[in-house]
Amino acid sequence: MLYNYLKIGLRNLMRHKVFSLINIFGLALGMTCCIFILLWVKDELSFDRFHKHTDNLVRIISVQHYPGSDDLITQSGNGMIAPSMARELPEVERAIRLSWNQEELFSLGEKAFKVDGLYADTTFFEAFTFPLLYGDSKLVLNEPNSVVISDSVALKFFGSTNVVGKVFKTNNSKSYKVTGVVQKPPKNSTIQFDFVKPYKDYLKENQWLNDWDNYGMRNFLQLKPGTDLAAFNRKVAHYPTQPGRGKRDIDVFVQPLKDAHLYSDFRPGKTNSGGILYVRLFSAVAGFILLIACINFMNLATARSSKRAKEVGVRKAIGAAKSQIITQFMLESILIAFLALIVAVNLIGLLLPAFNELTQKAVALDLSNPNLILLLVAVALFTGIVSGSYPAFFLSAFNPVAVLKGTAKSGKGAAFFRKGLVVFQFVLSGILIVSTLVVYLQMEFIRSKDIGLNRENVLYVPMEGDLAKNYDVIKQELLQQPAIVSVAGTSQNPIEMGNNTPDVEWEGKDPKADLLIDIMNVDYDVLQTFDIKLKDGRTFSKAFGADTANYLVNEEAIRLMQLKNPVGNWLKVWDVRGSIIGVVKDFQNRKMQQGLKPLVIRLTKNKAYYSYLFVRTSEGKTSEALKGLEQTLAKHNPAFPFEYKFLDDEFEKMYTSEAIIVKLSNYFATIAIFISCLGLFGLALFTAEQRTKEIGIRKVLGASVSRIVFMLSKDFLKLVLLANIIAWPLSWYLMHKWLEDYAYRTELSWWIFALAAIATMLIALFTVSFQAIKTAIANPVTSLRSE
Repeated sequence: MLYNYLKIGLRNLMRHKVFSLINIFGLALGMTCCIFILLWVKDELSFDRFHKHTDNLVRIISVQHYPGSDDLITQSGNGMIAPSMARELPEVERAIRLSWNQEELFSLGEKAFKVDGLYADTTFFEAFTFPLLYGDSKLVLNEPNSVVISDSVALKFFGSTNVVGKVFKTNNSKSYKVTGVVQKPPKNSTIQFDFVKPYKDYLKENQWLNDWDNYGMRNFLQLKPGTDLAAFNRKVAHYPTQPGRGKRDIDVFVQPLKDAHLYSDFRPGKTNSGGILYVRLFSAVAGFILLIACINFMNLATARSSKRAKEVGVRKAIGAAKSQIITQFMLESILIAFLALIVAVNLIGLLLPAFNELTQKAVALDLSNPNLILLLVAVALFTGIVSGSYPAFFLSAFNPVAVLKGTAKSGKGAAFFRKGLVVFQFVLSGILIVSTLVVYLQMEFIRSKDIGLNRENVLYVPMEGDLAKNYDVIKQELLQQPAIVSVAGTSQNPIEMGNNTPDVEWEGKDPKADLLIDIMNVDYDVLQTFDIKLKDGRTFSKAFGADTANYLVNEEAIRLMQLKNPVGNWLKVWDVRGSIIGVVKDFQNRKMQQGLKPLVIRLTKNKAYYSYLFVRTSEGKTSEALKGLEQTLAKHNPAFPFEYKFLDDEFEKMYTSEAIIVKLSNYFATIAIFISCLGLFGLALFTAEQRTKEIGIRKVLGASVSRIVFMLSKDFLKLVLLANIIAWPLSWYLMHKWLEDYAYRTELSWWIFALAAIATMLIALFTVSFQAIKTAIANPVTSLRSE
């Protein structure tokens, strides 16, 4: 019986090749998008799940309260809390502190490379089970001046991975002995490194980590199996403020490590958001596109029901049960779905490299993986069952007597259902088009918005080696070069601040107010280098020797401090009291989602506070400036390779994930429209077939080609217009919610919705009119010959 069903199905596919190709290709495109998204989602959900103790690993998140401004919710904590919890709380098995990643220069003889890594407690490789190729996980970080390197670093320097005992020099100063070699962390790890050094070595240079009120470490815990996370969070909520600890108003909670990648947005009210929003969004998009493809199948199957009515009538007349008819048609749709799956798998194989490059991932279509095979089969079965369900029940319900008499009709219900499916298709397509336009406009808004400083023609290098010691000489030599306009050292990248403090006092401060304020230590000429505008007062000047105790503040700081005439008022940062000498216009010192932050700019002559050397070049002379900069740094800092970054490139990188979303949205919206139009084309083709003789008669009676094209197209265009009207409020709501994530955002203007409607109408018109024109210009004699 099954063999007969499949044979009948294959015969029908071969008999109606055009409609079969439309069905198979439409489903294949839908499956391709769906499988790509599922592979991407699977990769996103796999982060940090490869560790042996994944279910028990958590990171400590601090919630710092500042009356007068928003809470600061951050992974950055003090160096005391994790070991203290390990000593005092029975639920904690291990405590692990990690520094933030940093680049260091590793050198061996003539070889020297920048290597990215971190400092960690001795328990790091016991809790986080990154595969150690050489070395004992309990011992590799026990000794001072020991280092664990990744296999890629070992191969780069030695051409081998068995290098335990070898010695590196780091930052052209200290020597470190290799005590272990670890496999480089996979891309689906939130913790990335190429070297790990002992935390105790880091502590020697950063004694402030022993202060409960200083924050700058990442803290992780390995909890004992069976620990109730909710109960543990209630227990530790006020841990930092218990007697004998910090003075700040701070709460903490722990977050499972396996949630760290997807739930990483720690703004107030956003602790359950982050990458998970895009996972949910694209999962929905995958369902939309696959559903659009399934609707094509349903529409064409029900539209062509009259072609198979007699087959159903005969089978019923000779005793076939309704369940057998349903089974036959369901198997046919599943057969088509599996044929489409074969096409989809081949398309994925061809497009996978481009997809990985676009998404910056390394997903693979491993057909030897049984879980992946099950996933593919599940997608095909789901597609086949969904797309074939309605046609199967619809066709199996035909009355055999009426069919064989030739009086059976599909009725208005079936036609209404088909129209409803077309509308639903284009509602989904309309939402995708509007969403794509809004996402694109938001990204363009971010790129073009005046952020308060000029990031063009600005490059920078890290302050490392002898740069701080030779800073004044280097700056003087650089300023003598015609291609260089201005030079300034700073402690922070002005577009991505990371240093702040609540220890700021000002004239008339409310005793209850407690603001968290960004601090940037700078050299003279900082405003000129970044082209930051001065609103009031003056900037730092060598003519005023006391400026090292004076401050510049931004407009946001003045607003929060509620100072009416700030210039001349006293201000104290930490223990240094001085005066506000100028107010700079606000510039964007965080990502757009986070809005503006209050800022105090301090002049310091201690170059050890500088992290970057910024250079503004003359327009059109970047190459000349780079050459001069390289020569100058090679002379005064020869041990370190010349590496630089452009400020505008770094600004773009801040929005890499959004840029990927824009591109993916463009592709998915285009494919959704294409699949919808593929179904529309099939329906137009069938309609033209059904009305061939009517059109022939109309032409004989004098109807023009344009009139016939209009007649065949108008019903479809009405459906597409209705779909757009329905899509407008839905897409407005979805995009309004998405834009709420940005402190600065584009407007949801009416023309966005109008443009989306016009685009879908024109695409639909082109799709339908192609077949309509072909039918309208056909010779009426041919269509009426049998009459």
